Amino acid sequence: MKKIFVLAFLLISALGSAQAIDYNTKKGYVANGYDVVAYFDGQAVEGNNTFSAAHDGVDYKFSSQENLEKFQSDPEKYVPQYGGYCAYAVATSGKKVNVNPETFEIRDGQLLLFYNAGKTNTLQLWLKESPEKLKLKADQNWEEVKLK
Repeated sequence: MKKIFVLAFLLISALGSAQAIDYNTKKGYVANGYDVVAYFDGQAVEGNNTFSAAHDGVDYKFSSQENLEKFQSDPEKYVPQYGGYCAYAVATSGKKVNVNPETFEIRDGQLLLFYNAGKTNTLQLWLKESPEKLKLKADQNWEEVKLK
């Protein structure tokens, strides 16, 4: 009986430390190491290794101690939607596509990141094609792909 309790405890502990979703951790950090708090001030700012934190099994960098502390006080507020993958790609194809961390939008208090390379800026496409409808579709598609 004691072994069953030990095994149950170990299983619950392991499940508790697992990531809830698949995150885009290009360069080893969410948002390619950009400061997810700074986005809410309208800025895309690279984080500094001095100011880093882990949340939900992945690492984040920040540009200042103040932003690190803001994140630590309410991390879910700052975590990018769709694991930090391109919101437009999740909406239109249900695919996880890397992003340009300098291409972002704050919509309804949520951080959305977008692919932007060459002649393709998916934020411009997102804004042109009806962000409200695309956001609903992205939310639906994300439920299907978030753990893959």
